[in-house]
Amino acid sequence: MQTNETAVNSIRHQVMYETARLAWAGELEEKRDEIPFRIIPGPQAKFRCCIYKEREIIRQRVRLAEGKCPTGNDSDNVIQVINAACEECPIASYLVTDNCRKCMGKACQSACNFGAISMGDVRAYIDPMKCKECGKCAQACPYSAIAHLERPCKKACPADAIAYDEYGVCIINEEKCIACGNCISRCPFGAIAPKSSIVSVINEIRAGKKVVAMTAPATEGQFGAGITMASWRTALKKTGFADMVEVGLGGDMTAAAEAEEWAEAYKEGKKMTTSCCPAFVNMIRLHFPQLLENMSTTVSPMCAVSRFLKMQDPETVTVFIGPCTAKKSEIQDRSIEGNADYVMTYGEIRSMMYAKDIELEPEDNTYQESSVYGKRFGNSGGVTSAVLKCFEEMGEEIEPNVLRCNGASECRKALLLMKAGKLKEDFVEGMSCVGGCVGGPSRNMAENAAKKTRDAMIGQADGRGVHENLAAIGADKVPMHRTSKM
Repeated sequence: MQTNETAVNSIRHQVMYETARLAWAGELEEKRDEIPFRIIPGPQAKFRCCIYKEREIIRQRVRLAEGKCPTGNDSDNVIQVINAACEECPIASYLVTDNCRKCMGKACQSACNFGAISMGDVRAYIDPMKCKECGKCAQACPYSAIAHLERPCKKACPADAIAYDEYGVCIINEEKCIACGNCISRCPFGAIAPKSSIVSVINEIRAGKKVVAMTAPATEGQFGAGITMASWRTALKKTGFADMVEVGLGGDMTAAAEAEEWAEAYKEGKKMTTSCCPAFVNMIRLHFPQLLENMSTTVSPMCAVSRFLKMQDPETVTVFIGPCTAKKSEIQDRSIEGNADYVMTYGEIRSMMYAKDIELEPEDNTYQESSVYGKRFGNSGGVTSAVLKCFEEMGEEIEPNVLRCNGASECRKALLLMKAGKLKEDFVEGMSCVGGCVGGPSRNMAENAAKKTRDAMIGQADGRGVHENLAAIGADKVPMHRTSKM
């Protein structure tokens, strides 16, 4: 059975593939306008009212693939709305169903403080222009005849960043959006999507620059038992990357630095949060700014590896590859020196590879650059486990009480408690995606489906310690503070 997500992903990947194909050939500028006609040849429409609307949606998707806003608006927000695709959801949030009996008491009408309810010939009617979506009418109806139809994008957003214009088209409030990407996968029309770096990365490679890929810890297990980190390294080098590095190494680097920070805070009685999940960091920055002083100052594993590579060669162009859209917002903060230059999702990098006829192929699981603890950074609770391991290696007899937040909802609750001074725990590990990075919006496989394979692959890694691993390659010399100068 083909789901909405499958159909949307098919179109999304076709657009990225065609865009990447032309970019590799150096023909994107002259042949960009041909892409909508290649994907939607006509004469019959497949998804929308007509081929002209379908082609306009493709045109806007091509702009996103180029890292531009779909309609030409000036916006730095990573998450964008494809206006031409956003139209089919009901504008009204509360609707009167056939259960309505126009009862004598007219309880719904009495409960409404805004004059939004009138009585029609058959049933009550709610004027969407007057309705304030308070829900009192639904609560008052004795027949439960008023349904709350919350649009999937709005329902999925943990930051209340989704609103609508007078035509019902989605608007993203950039002052609230944490770039978590929940809305992207929930929209049944594929009307919300992130900007892509696929064209920029291809141009960097074609220009002859040293471009190094950095694969997220969540990658292991996402593509089946035979697709190892070695598989990725081989495929990426065939694609044109100079090399590939496991970001699990950055997990080791972040854990070691954060352990020192946590140990100091614990002795001072100061509560702290992690800082490796960019959506969680965005939540603190935009919704709980008074807690910024409680957030760890250690950079993310992505930034740590990028700094490590740029210390060896300042001209290196670093590209993070993973299941996270919020990482795209992290690199926009130019106050963090040495961070990744580009971020690509699994779908983007695979479209880039397919455009050169390159596939991931099975290889032995022998390529390892991080400890098991760094590899587990991709799981909810993985950061805490790594930091506790570092305490052990440091000889610190600390047993902190850590609240491991699994998903944005739990993160928000923890931050509310911390803000109110009612948090019992010493530290908060914040992971915006349920399951951790392995549950990210651009994952290739569901967390549960990948778990057995992932556990088996990580179980084959050697037992090197965190500090031991860093010292062996000199990664313990990298500055790990967010404001450190390179």
